[in-house]
Amino acid sequence: MIVVDTHIWIWWVHGEAHLTRPQIDAMTAHETSVIGVSAISCWEIAKLVEYGRLELPCSLREWFDQALSYPGIQLLPLTPEIAIESTQLPENFHRDPADQMIVATARVYSCPLVTSDEKILNYSYVETIR
Repeated sequence: MIVVDTHIWIWWVHGEAHLTRPQIDAMTAHETSVIGVSAISCWEIAKLVEYGRLELPCSLREWFDQALSYPGIQLLPLTPEIAIESTQLPENFHRDPADQMIVATARVYSCPLVTSDEKILNYSYVETIR
């Protein structure tokens, strides 16, 4: 299993060229496996749309229905274990709660996190695919 950061999920669904070759390889290599999407990513996308920082080609409901039906996608719940882990990340990880939850999700599931976020890429306590 891999976990994908919110922006990676959006880029993948929209077929954007921002994805790197290693990120594409990680996503396609896991087509028969699980591509985990943290439940917090749904909230983060809804907030981006609310704030006008993301424009989708359809309603949020339709977008989520389509994006969650991609092969291998599994919505990963926010569990008490993930919530606790997000508040106890080593070395004072930065304060963005969505990033904390996504990093905690990858750590709890012991799997790599696909991201282009420099703050996460520079955090040595989670395995990343850049």
